[in-house]
Amino acid sequence: MKDTLGRLKTFLGLNTAIGAMLVMVVFIGLGEKMAERFLPLYLLALGGSTISVGFLNGMDNLLSALYSFPGGYLSDRLGYKKALVLFTLVAMFGYSIVIFVPTWQAVLVGAVFFISWTAVSLPAVMSMVSKVVGKEKRVMGVTLHSFVRRIPMALGPLVGGLAIARWGRIAGVRVAFIVALALGAAAIAFVWFFVEDERGARSEPVRIRGMLKLISPDLLNLLVSDILIRFAEQIPYAFVVVWAVNNNGVTPFQFGILTTIEMVTAMLVYVPVAYLADKYGKKRFVLMTFVFFTLFPLALVFSRTFLTLSLAFVLRGLKEFGEPTRKALIMDLAPEDAKAGTFGTYYLIRDVIVSLAAFSSAFLWNISPQTNFLTAFGFGLLGTILFAVFGRDLRTAVAPDALRQFGGRGR
Repeated sequence: MKDTLGRLKTFLGLNTAIGAMLVMVVFIGLGEKMAERFLPLYLLALGGSTISVGFLNGMDNLLSALYSFPGGYLSDRLGYKKALVLFTLVAMFGYSIVIFVPTWQAVLVGAVFFISWTAVSLPAVMSMVSKVVGKEKRVMGVTLHSFVRRIPMALGPLVGGLAIARWGRIAGVRVAFIVALALGAAAIAFVWFFVEDERGARSEPVRIRGMLKLISPDLLNLLVSDILIRFAEQIPYAFVVVWAVNNNGVTPFQFGILTTIEMVTAMLVYVPVAYLADKYGKKRFVLMTFVFFTLFPLALVFSRTFLTLSLAFVLRGLKEFGEPTRKALIMDLAPEDAKAGTFGTYYLIRDVIVSLAAFSSAFLWNISPQTNFLTAFGFGLLGTILFAVFGRDLRTAVAPDALRQFGGRGR
């Protein structure tokens, strides 16, 4: 039994640091996702317009961009432990604003502090993964992070939907933020006591003057395609819940079920794809991800019932098919001494541009939902074609047979 567990840990690339990071992700994610998926409904219930919903979505993308670079810089400067604690404290401050000031304007102010926690913390998490697992296990390390992050993403909307059913759209969302505040405090305590400080010299933080030099031609090809694919994701993103609940009669709890369907689908494909990507190369799996991103908004056009929406959300879950692989490909293409900084730079460039599409989402929606969805599909199709033609298929230099490690001797 002990040998089996040891081989399983080797196969998954698990160690104490990775385990601690995964627990933190569950704590933060559960609180965050109880409320975040219902923010468009909350804004409308408080008297905000569809323009405020589109503005929130655009602000999310823009702040994700603006925060990703300082997130990488602070991770390199402070180390990933202190950086993660700092980022969580900032998010908790934002939760407090929404809890104590129940207006739609306060939501937009509070969102400045909490809505981009994932973006600001991602460079720190990726830096941790690159430092505590071997290069041949980077896809698996990123996959474990993505896999575990989907657990609260699946459960959070269910609990949030129940809170809305119990207390209504306004009080229910505020209760969800109170829970998020408590879980944030628990996450800080866990990280502080169970995650070790980094040892040894840290890499020199990337300066703004030099950040563009981090983007190699191969990474630029991925970045351009990724930008177009994110147009396909973000143009309809904030209005998916509005489409389901307000336009097609789905209840908030049922929308939570749809989100769970999406996350369970994603979790089922993560580990097999991580193994295959480490072994056979990454491009084909990233390309499949781009295909699923592209098809989801097209599927929404034809989804008018809970059953058809369920099928569309299976498709949405499959868009995570190669997302950890894409992140690992960024790590492969980033300089060894500036992983976090390169992540921050990549996401800064990507999300500043994508925020323009997100800000336009409400205007497209006001023309018609179909205009919103089909415009998103067109951008996704272009991004997929560009990556198919110009994307680089970079294989890991050393790709041991991880299944052989797990199973002992093999043929």
